[in-house]
Amino acid sequence: MTAHDHFAAHQLVHRWWFTYDEGRLDELAGLLADDCHLSSRTETGQHPHEEFIRSDCRGREAAMAWTREHRRHSPYPLRHHAANIHVTAERDGELDLESYLFVTQIVDRRPSTLSSGIVRLTLARTGSGYLIRRKEVVLDSIESAPFRQVDFVADRQRSW
Repeated sequence: MTAHDHFAAHQLVHRWWFTYDEGRLDELAGLLADDCHLSSRTETGQHPHEEFIRSDCRGREAAMAWTREHRRHSPYPLRHHAANIHVTAERDGELDLESYLFVTQIVDRRPSTLSSGIVRLTLARTGSGYLIRRKEVVLDSIESAPFRQVDFVADRQRSW
């Protein structure tokens, strides 16, 4: 197995969000594999704006149709910040990543938090670099509470 280029993978994630925020959607389409699967939702599926947030698109054309419409109705300036990007699995030709997502907009001429969440990606290695094969965005929408009290998360807790 040929070693993956983690720096190039990180660059692709950052380029995706920057390009999305700036509305350069034709360039954005070039970052997707033909057979991509993009999805988004909140962790509970019960957010008042869930209909706007939720997506489940297969193939570049469907993914970009949803992305274009979603971006058209989103604010500008909008800033998606990918943080704590790390590799979770490596296979020949594919690389899995996870990261936090922190999203801001401008309110009263100051940055204001819009959303946060977790992003899981699978990148496909091609002859000219990486493309996004899978992107799952799960946005936070619940009030923070002690970890052990958040049922759907606490069930995953390991013994410390």
